[in-house]
Formats: sequence, C-alpha cells, structure tokens
Amino acid sequence: MKPVPPATSLRRAPVQRRSAERLTRILDACADLLDEVGYDALSTRAVALRAGVPIGSVYRFFGNKRAMADALAQRNLERYTERVTERLRGTGEGGWRAAVDAVLDEYLAMKRTAPGFTLVDFGNQIPVGSRYAEPNHRVADRLTDLLSGYLDRAPDEDLRRTFLVAVETADTLVHLAFRVAPEGDEKIIEETRELLRAYLARVLD
Repeated sequence: MKPVPPATSLRRAPVQRRSAERLTRILDACADLLDEVGYDALSTRAVALRAGVPIGSVYRFFGNKRAMADALAQRNLERYTERVTERLRGTGEGGWRAAVDAVLDEYLAMKRTAPGFTLVDFGNQIPVGSRYAEPNHRVADRLTDLLSGYLDRAPDEDLRRTFLVAVETADTLVHLAFRVAPEGDEKIIEETRELLRAYLARVLD
C-alpha cells in the first residue's frame, strides 16, 4: 500500500503574499458558507462575494466548487497534522495510547470548532452526501508518517494498513456520535476510544 500524494486542486499556486492572503480569504469564505448553506447550495459566486474578491480571483485558483472544497480539505489536513504534532510534543512518555488520544482529541476539537469541517473534514466524502466515499488514505498515510517516528517504528505496509483501518473506523463512529448529538455523543466517543485502543494494541504493544 503506497502513500497517497497530497491533493493538488489549485489551478495556480499563490506566489506573492497578497495572492496567498486572497486564497486564504477564499477558503475561509468557503468554510463559512459550507456551515451556512451546505455543499449543494455552495457556489463560486457566493464564495467570491463573501470573500470580497472578484469572481475571476476564485477561478484563478479553482475550476469549480469541488476543487475549492478539496483545497479546504487539504488545508484542514495540514492544520490537523500541526495540531497533533504540537500535542505530541507535550505527551512526554505517554506511549502509543497517549498518541492515539491526541489523534482522536484533535479530530474531535476540529469537528466542534473548525468552520466547514463537519461537512468536508479531510475530503474523503466530497461531494458531501455522495454514496461512495473515498478511503481515508491521505489521513492514514499522514498519521503513519507522523506517528512512526514517535513510536520508533518503521512506516511499513502493515503499519499503514493498520492505521487506515483505525482511521476508517474512527471516522465512521465519530460521524455517528455527531449525528446522535450536536457536540458528539460522549458515550459513543469513549466507545470509539476503547475500540481503537483494543485494535491497535495487537500491533503496537
């Protein structure tokens, strides 16, 4: 199972600071509108209006709203990785269970606070509501590379497959928790945590 490369949904990468700031405003507007109107009603024109930029600026970066949502998902993954990395610096000698707690807790925190995250998260279900979601390869590969160093273990194919199963399981159960309760049903979340620990113990203990 080879690592999946990052999504490249930008038509043109920003070079100047002003261009990068404009891209940030566009993605922020996209995230806010996802929460307000949903994916189906999202439009590039509405994003341009919310971001305060000409519609041509949106099309300079993105060909359509799918590409824009993909870029938001990639930004979410980058921010999530940064949060987990920072959290791991403070776990000390907590072992892999502390690392798994960090991974799950930061995902839950973004689910509760990051604009647009409840619909798009890391992009495996774009377009939102599609019947067949893509596997969480990007997330699993990123976590494998991140945690393998922390766990002092080579990021081999077996570990990547293990993390893919863990990520898919957590993704499904966390979505269930947030369907049951707006902030995530705590009992389902704790069941998820225990299930992950039991599964990963076979490989990581």
